Amino acid sequence: MDSIQAFMSRVISRNPGENEFHQAVHEVAETIIPFAETRPVYKKAKILERIVEPERVIIFRVPWMTDQGEIEVNRGYRVQMNSAIGPYKGGLRFHPSVNMSTLKFLAFEQIFKNSLTQLPMGGGKGGADFDPKGKSDREVMMFCQSFMTELFRHISSDNDIPAGDIGVGAREIGYLFGQYKRLKNEFTGVLTGKGASYGGSLIRPEATGYGVVYFVEQMLKLRKSSIKGKTIVISGSGNVAQYTLEKCLELGAKVVTLSDSGGYIYDEKGIDAEKFAYIMHLKNESRGRIKSYADKFGCTYVEGKRPWEVPCDIALPNATQNELNEEDAKLLIKNGCMCVAEGANMPCTPEAIAVFENNDILYSPGKAANAGGVAVSGLEMSQNSLRLSWSREEVDHKLQEIMFNIHATCTKYGYKPDGRLSYVQGANIGGFVRVADAMLAQGIV
Repeated sequence: MDSIQAFMSRVISRNPGENEFHQAVHEVAETIIPFAETRPVYKKAKILERIVEPERVIIFRVPWMTDQGEIEVNRGYRVQMNSAIGPYKGGLRFHPSVNMSTLKFLAFEQIFKNSLTQLPMGGGKGGADFDPKGKSDREVMMFCQSFMTELFRHISSDNDIPAGDIGVGAREIGYLFGQYKRLKNEFTGVLTGKGASYGGSLIRPEATGYGVVYFVEQMLKLRKSSIKGKTIVISGSGNVAQYTLEKCLELGAKVVTLSDSGGYIYDEKGIDAEKFAYIMHLKNESRGRIKSYADKFGCTYVEGKRPWEVPCDIALPNATQNELNEEDAKLLIKNGCMCVAEGANMPCTPEAIAVFENNDILYSPGKAANAGGVAVSGLEMSQNSLRLSWSREEVDHKLQEIMFNIHATCTKYGYKPDGRLSYVQGANIGGFVRVADAMLAQGIV
């Protein structure tokens, strides 16, 4: 414990005020430092100390013009965290909350997540403190073009391949790719999450949500159970939540909640295919608020809260970091929840995770459960390199295999001396070993 505290003291002193980054590093250090004590080669080479230090951080201004002719200035970032096992890979996030702490935590998590997929991808993350909400298509295009005008010189298909994240969907990826192509005068797979008409992979939009459900199915098998017939609570209503919901419906589960920043809806009867179609139109075309669902279908809407008070068998936090705290965790358990899997990045606080693990709840961190998105991004990279496109069925089959293998890795490294399985331990160590071995092989770089 003293070595963990000493390590974290150094991290905090070198990265002051970056609370999200501290949290992500501490969660990993708690399992990796004791593990490294049993593997002196990792400890001597100071692998973890090297992993927490980004290989490169790029910060730049992004000036753009509104429809009213006003000039706005935002700040853009790219954190290139670790390239030991492949080019940097990780999304771009456009949101007012974006800062260095958020992006470093996401890039750090991405190292382990990408490693778990067994694909050749390093860890990175980027974005800007720009809010696409309420902006016209032209304004979003102007911003994306300005953002890429600087970013293009730092990325390439063999160096750093960004993707989408919060605030960066198909529209934004299209504008970013178009500007990159214009500046470089070449058509390469430098971005993933592209449209199918210009090099994107089938089921890439669905991949994170589908992957969460495939991972949950593997978790439930350990309890000789399945997702069929289970009542599920989902937070969020964006891309990940939408396709998590779709796959849950396909496998016979009952989803009763979705949420956004305004509050959550509780549909006791369950969200069926017709209601799902309405949600897809509401969020992806009308860009409306989830409250409209409650108004249309006459169900409960709870303003300003998250759905963790709703009784369920399975909880899937799919919105944002630290959305589920210790009290929420206790309430979920009290109301019968048996399984929690993170569709978002670090949505559960450390205190909530402790509650789940101490009560033998099946709990998986995002670096394992939500790796499906980056996995299919990796498959998109392969298709771009080969100049071909795989069928929906082929990509989905590969995604399932990857998620099953991630689960197997977690179980390989996750069992504690008392026989309990910790997916936190399994995901951290499983992701670390591959990166650490690559770093050792490459020397002090």
